[in-house]
Amino acid sequence: MDLGLDASVAVVTGASKGIGLAVVRALRAEGALVVAGARSPGALEGLEGVTAVAVDLARPGGPEQLVAEALRRHGRVDVLVNNVGGAPVRPGGFLSIGDAEFEASLQLNFLSALRATRAAVEAMLGGAGGAIVNVASVNAYLPDPLVMDYGAAKAALLNAGKALAEELAPRGIRVNSVSPGPVETDLWLGEDGVAANVARAAGIEPAAVREQATAGIATGRFSTPEEVATLVVLLASPRTANVTGSSYAIDGGLVKTL
Repeated sequence: MDLGLDASVAVVTGASKGIGLAVVRALRAEGALVVAGARSPGALEGLEGVTAVAVDLARPGGPEQLVAEALRRHGRVDVLVNNVGGAPVRPGGFLSIGDAEFEASLQLNFLSALRATRAAVEAMLGGAGGAIVNVASVNAYLPDPLVMDYGAAKAALLNAGKALAEELAPRGIRVNSVSPGPVETDLWLGEDGVAANVARAAGIEPAAVREQATAGIATGRFSTPEEVATLVVLLASPRTANVTGSSYAIDGGLVKTL
């Protein structure tokens, strides 16, 4: 199926690995021109049709810089994918999470998306509209004390996305969210990922943490970055032109509630 994204201009945050890199590749496969931002964008360099931008998206001005580069190179923004994020594990519980930790999670997982969205929306309103896809998390509505500040930030992202969808729909801009469960990325499985940090705190092997997490998933496995990217790109496509204000879980059946 042709998703109608050929020659569109897409901005992707947190694009150098995991879900972000998979989204970049999926957008390129559909013919989109991609401006991709990350602190260390080495994996993006040399990819045809991709502009790699080294940028700290957690700092004020970083997301705006990325969108400005897309406008400088291509003159417009049609798609924004807010993917950048991080989930530090807090084995010490609530009393171990100070204001600084909560603020850092909010900066990376919520405010970075708001800043990128503000810059992209300004450009989209002057053009033919566009599509914004936020990569949230099942932890936005499946609270976990081990990632309390991360979950709170992602819940804020879902809430803001829903409100923005209502405001911007009459202006031709759609806003949707994707909420992955465990995904085969460094965020979960890397040397400093969720599994490794939980394992250190519990005195067990990371493989055992992965097995425990998998046991709660109906499909019996983690999602792949490519599966998440497929959903993201579909929501960015004009094929889903009347879908806005929606949040889609991709969690293998992890969340059992309605």
